[in-house]
This record gives sequence, C-alpha cells and structure tokens, in this order.
Amino acid sequence: MTSLVEAATKPLGRVLILAGSDSGGGAGIQADIKAVTMLGGFAATAITAITVQNTLGVHGVHPVPLDVIEAQARAVLDDIGADALKTGMLGSVEVVETVAGLIDYAGGVPAVVDPVMIAKGGSPLLAEAAVEAVRRLMVPRAALLTPNAPEAEALTGIAVLDLDGQRRAGEALLAMGARAVLMKGGHVPGETVTDLLLTADGETVLESERVQTRHTHGTGCTLASACAAGIAKGLPLTTAVAEAWAYVAEAIRRAPGLGQGHGPLDHGWPLR
Repeated sequence: MTSLVEAATKPLGRVLILAGSDSGGGAGIQADIKAVTMLGGFAATAITAITVQNTLGVHGVHPVPLDVIEAQARAVLDDIGADALKTGMLGSVEVVETVAGLIDYAGGVPAVVDPVMIAKGGSPLLAEAAVEAVRRLMVPRAALLTPNAPEAEALTGIAVLDLDGQRRAGEALLAMGARAVLMKGGHVPGETVTDLLLTADGETVLESERVQTRHTHGTGCTLASACAAGIAKGLPLTTAVAEAWAYVAEAIRRAPGLGQGHGPLDHGWPLR
C-alpha cells in the first residue's frame, strides 16, 4: 500500500460523498471521510440522513430534506469541484432520484455507488420501494458499483452463495449498465473472503483469510470511499480497488474493539 509520505506528494483527489451520518463514527459519512483522508484524498459531503447509531444498532433515522441534500452537493460542485463521487445510504425513492440528478449535474465525474440497504446490525437503511429506483437510476450511473451478496441478490434476483454466484450477479449488474462491479464476498460462507472486480475487460480476484471478528461495522462504506479516493487521484481502476482493499483488510485486522456490538475498523492504522 502507498505510504503516507508517497500519498502526500500525489494529487489531492476531491471526493464528494453523498451518504448518511453515523453518530457512532464507524460507518457512513464519518467512515467515508476517514478513508478518503487516509488514502490521500480530500473529502466533501452532502449528508442524506442523520442516524442515531452505535455499535448495537440504528436507533433512529432522520432524513435530510431533499432541497438541502441538493443544495449541499451543488455548493461543493460549483466551488470546490469533484474528481469522484461516492454514494452511500439514500433511504428513499425521492433521495435516490435526487442523487441520480446530482450525478448528472456533476457532468461525467465518475461515481462509486455503494447500494446500502441494511446496517450491520440488521436495520433497514433503504425502503423496499427504493430498490427498484436504485436498480433503474443508480446502477447505470455507476463507474463502480460495490454491492455485498444480499444487495446483489436484491438487485439481480440471483442467489449469491459462492464465487460462481458472485460472478453471475456481477455480470448481470454489468449488463444493467454499471461500468464496473466490485462483488464483495464478506457474506459468502468460507474460511477465505473473496471479492471479485468485474469489468468489460475481465475480472480481478482479491482474496484473504477471513478474520474472525464482530468488529466489521462500516466495512462497505470504508471500502467504497477508499476506492473513490484512488479513482479521484487518477489511479487505474484495478490499482485503486487493490489499494482500497488492502487498506480495509488491515483496518479490519487492527479493529480497536470499541463498543458492545459490531465495532468499527481502525481507519487510522497507517498513522500507527
């Protein structure tokens, strides 16, 4: 992985994150900002919802008004600009539609779309009616789509129980318009975790031994934002994904063990 000194000498990729806030700091906007910053990017945000959340679960969700979401994003894009967008928790059909419009407004800036549906503790973060909106509006706008197995199943109807299922679901998402798909394998049983990056040019397999831990809260948010940081800095997609994947794998291994439930990763491990 790139050292902090090397990262500091490279272009400061601008990432606009459109996602929900996690008061516990392990996922959502908080994890996104940490990951982008640690990988040498500059994080700006448009917050879609305020959650009342800790390692034990989501205890409340308070949506941000649509006009405020749009105003946040336009303020950033019209002044600071962005080299990549990253979407996370959207929550409703209306927010999906608003964010899809903002991706278009950004004018060709690549979007990393994390189709967040369920929190680590099991709380729903996307209305059932919004799944079709994600399928119709977000998947075709994704320069990189980063679903886990349940999310891929919801979007494609294909069971994702093994590597073959990951591959078939990923290919279906490519056919639906995503330009690249990172099929995450954390929910697939086995002693190893295999993530599969699929593009029109082929596939890349990323594999590591499974870490037996409950402290994996925010893994998906962190990985998608880390990928966005690399893309924003101009790295080739496979390089951006590989660096992000290595960063997250070590962050899981070094998880600090905070909280009584699903604890956060160690986003700042390169500093130590």
